[in-house]
Amino acid sequence: MLLIPSIDLRNGRCVRLLRGDFAAETVYERSPTQVFEDYRKLGVSWLHLVDLDGARDGRLANRDAILSFATNAIKVQVGGGVRSIGVVQDLLEAGVARVVVGSAAVEAPLEVAAWLQRFGAERVCLAFDVRLDQTGRPLLQTRGWREATSVDLWSAVERYLPFGLRHVLCTDIDRDGALQGPNVTLYGECQQRFPDILWQASGGVSHARDLAALADIGVAAAISGKALLDGHIDDAEIRRWTGN
Repeated sequence: MLLIPSIDLRNGRCVRLLRGDFAAETVYERSPTQVFEDYRKLGVSWLHLVDLDGARDGRLANRDAILSFATNAIKVQVGGGVRSIGVVQDLLEAGVARVVVGSAAVEAPLEVAAWLQRFGAERVCLAFDVRLDQTGRPLLQTRGWREATSVDLWSAVERYLPFGLRHVLCTDIDRDGALQGPNVTLYGECQQRFPDILWQASGGVSHARDLAALADIGVAAAISGKALLDGHIDDAEIRRWTGN
């Protein structure tokens, strides 16, 4: 399993939200560039960049900062505000290794299926953000986690299988930024239902033991932001789980 550090951008700063709440924001003193350099020195191979302004407003707002990272040796995957084929093409042509599509994957499935076929399954990752209902069913949320839907994770993934879907990032919103541990049960079911998908687990990672738990159930990658930024996972563990 690969650890992919996350850098979340809002108004040009490195931030973290608690459970997707824009009013519950932690702003870090280190600039996104400084955080990027720290990860580069540790030898990480992939970074996950999120344009939070884009996720909320529907348009990429931190493009310049994102593309400054895409020109370096680290591969980057970028999400937040990716809702048109023009944005996907622009990012990929500018050096982004993989584009992460969230709201559009729920709201415009036929269009996004065409993006998968045009750009290839290795370059387009679908991001499904979920909240569990009272029965434990993972229901999707969109538009920066502000709008609930009646679509469940399983039907959303199933819809894209004929189009070669390969990478899926699933965030348990209620654990995101909370340092309460990942929802291993959810990701275990993801892996069981769709073993050929390369699952990226996001939300709740608090310690290196959480990474081990996710690795044990077979997910391909773990996304972590706050745990790394707050020093809960040390440099040696970061190197271990990023393959260095």
